[in-house]
Amino acid sequence: MSDAKGRKLLQVALDVTELDRAMQLAKECVAGGADWLEAGTPLIKSEGMHAIRTLRDAFPGAKIIADMKIMDTGAIEVEMAAKSGAAVVSILAAADDATIQDAVRSARKYGVAVMVDLMNAADPEKRARELDALGVDYLCVHVGIDQQMRGMDTLQLLEQVAAAVSIPLAVAGGIDAETAAEAVQLGAEVIIVGGNITRTANVESATRQIRESMDSDWAAGRGREKLSRDDEIHALFEQVSTPNISDALHRKGVMHGIRPVFEGIKLVGKAVTVQTFEGDWAKVVEAIDTAKEGEVIVAYAGAKDIAPWGELASWSCKQRGIAGIVIDGATRDVDEIRRIRFPVFARFIVPNAGEPKGFGELNTEITCGGQEVRPGDWIIGDDNGVVVVPRERAYEIARRAKEVWKNEERVREEIKRGKTLSQVLDLYLWEKK
Repeated sequence: MSDAKGRKLLQVALDVTELDRAMQLAKECVAGGADWLEAGTPLIKSEGMHAIRTLRDAFPGAKIIADMKIMDTGAIEVEMAAKSGAAVVSILAAADDATIQDAVRSARKYGVAVMVDLMNAADPEKRARELDALGVDYLCVHVGIDQQMRGMDTLQLLEQVAAAVSIPLAVAGGIDAETAAEAVQLGAEVIIVGGNITRTANVESATRQIRESMDSDWAAGRGREKLSRDDEIHALFEQVSTPNISDALHRKGVMHGIRPVFEGIKLVGKAVTVQTFEGDWAKVVEAIDTAKEGEVIVAYAGAKDIAPWGELASWSCKQRGIAGIVIDGATRDVDEIRRIRFPVFARFIVPNAGEPKGFGELNTEITCGGQEVRPGDWIIGDDNGVVVVPRERAYEIARRAKEVWKNEERVREEIKRGKTLSQVLDLYLWEKK
C-alpha cells in the first residue's frame, strides 16, 4: 500500500488530551508531509468522537485514524468511529475473535478499514496469522511505550511478523527518522510516529525529516550501529536534567541537601560507594584506586565540620578519568576544585581536614543524602542537585526521562507562541472537582 506517488504512508499519532493542541499539531504535521492523522487513544478518551469529527472537518485531504483500541462490542465502536469520519479503526489483537469478526463486518457495512494492534500479544506471529484469516485490513506491529522503556525492539518484532504474513503492516513504537527508513526496508506499509514528531519544538520540520527518510533508500543495506546498554544509558542521561529524571521516577531518588560546589556541572556515571566515619578520609581517598574511568565516588562521611575531600584528591580523580564525587559530608579547597572544574557535590564546605585512620568500607550499600545507594547504581548530578537511579531500572528511567524532556520541548514552544503554561496544559479542565 502506498500513496499516489508510490510512497509508503506516514501516520502521526496525536496522543494528547487537549483537542486544540491536537488540531495545531495536525496542521503542522500535514504541512510536513503526513498522510494519515491518528486521533490517539488519550485524545479519544478525553474528547470522544468529537475529536474525530473535528479532525475530519479540518483536514479533508488526510485519512483520519481512530485509535479506539477496542476490546469488546466491536461492531458498535466501529460504527461510532466510522460515522464520525474515521477511515481506519483500531482494535486490539487481545480481543476475542468474535469481537474482531463483528468489527470487520461493521467496517464492511460502513466502508472503513480495521487495523488490529498486536501490542502485548503473547505470540505475535501466531496471532498475526490468525488475524489475517479473520479478514482484517491491517496489522499494527506495536511496541507500547512501557515496553519501549524496558528495551523491547520494535523493528525486530516487525521483521518476525513480516515473515509470517502478507497482509499490509503498520509499525509503531518509538519510531524516528532512522528507524522509519529501516521499517520501510523491512516491509512496513504504514509508519506510525508519535512523540518523535509531536513532542518536538518544530513539528513540521520533524515530520518532513521522517517523510524524507521514508522516501529515500538511506537505510538500504545498512545495519544499525548499536551502542552497548551502558553506553546508551549514559548518552540518555547526558541529554536530560535531574528534574527530568525526578519526574520519571515519580519524585523519588533525589539526594537531600547535596549541592554542586560550582555551577555548570554535569555528572553521569555508576556509583563506587564509600562508608567512612567522622574525620577519617582514608577510605574516601582509597576509592580513587578502586573506581574505574567514568565512575562516580559516592561517600557517606557524616561530619559537617571536617572534610574528607579536597583539591589533591580531586586532581587524583581527574588524572584517572573518574567522573566526579558525591559526599554526604564536607569538602574543602573549593577555589581550586572550581578552577580545575572537577565535579564535586557535597553537603558542606569547610577548611578543616581530618586524619587517615582507615575505618569504613568500599562498595557496600550506603545512605547518601537520604537515598539508598548501591555499587553500580547510576548517579546523575547537575546544577539542580543529585539523583540516584537503581541499576536495574536505569535504562527504563533514562528512556522515560527523555520522554519528559521531549514533552517539555513542545510545551516550551507553545508558551513561546503566546500561551501560558496553564493554557497549554488546560489546567482548569483537569483540576480535581
